[in-house]
Amino acid sequence: MALLETVNIVKRFGGLIAVNKVNFKLDPGRIVSIIGPNGAGKTTFFNTLTGIYHPDEGQITFNGKSLHGLRPDQIASRGISRTFQNIRLFANMSVIENILVGMHVHLKQSPIDTLFHLPYFKKEEKESEQKAEEMMTYVGLKGVGNELAKNLPYGGQRRLEIARALAADPLMLLLDEPAAGMNPQETEDVTRLFRRIRDEKGITILLIEHDMRVVMNISEHICVMDYGEKIAEGTPNEIRSDTRVIEAYLGRGAVAGQHEEKIA
Repeated sequence: MALLETVNIVKRFGGLIAVNKVNFKLDPGRIVSIIGPNGAGKTTFFNTLTGIYHPDEGQITFNGKSLHGLRPDQIASRGISRTFQNIRLFANMSVIENILVGMHVHLKQSPIDTLFHLPYFKKEEKESEQKAEEMMTYVGLKGVGNELAKNLPYGGQRRLEIARALAADPLMLLLDEPAAGMNPQETEDVTRLFRRIRDEKGITILLIEHDMRVVMNISEHICVMDYGEKIAEGTPNEIRSDTRVIEAYLGRGAVAGQHEEKIA
């Protein structure tokens, strides 16, 4: 059974159809990319999966259950975590505090536990802080827990976003342009991290990425969108040679010999 399945998803903004009848399946344990030119509808599609937008038509099923009408926090509690195209950290909170925020959907303490610092509150707080420390080490941020998030270098902030998303114990991780703004070494390091997350934690990864080196090196399957529609999908080798994809990126006048250099 597919971990995630969308059937004829449509999202409109007034007269603009940002996502148009997209059918998509994602099997568990895979690394899959969604690519396409700017304005293709990729991030809007992500937003419908995570409850930021509710689709106007169609169905989304995750882990065998419908996500229809659920809020982002409810979807997160079901096992979908994400990062954003533009970094969305709590800039004036510490690194460890940002990670603790990601655990919120699974905390069980009651308001009474929290208000009076009852034993269960203290136990869960200690366990959460220990898990946050482990998460920092896992993503390469060991020893910076007390630093303000805004003081981390750009690559570190990207890693912190990933750590916060992982803190929710997801079944699936959605990454929106995770390598954007990174230098080549940072990109290589974070690509290795994605493989580790899938291989060691068993988390399915769906990413939007414009760096085609990252996409072609890490993806087992690629879905291509243009003008809100899915125009192609397949393995990296199949996508490299798909004429619809070449036209979407380079225009109808592009020749087959050009796309390997410019897209791959």
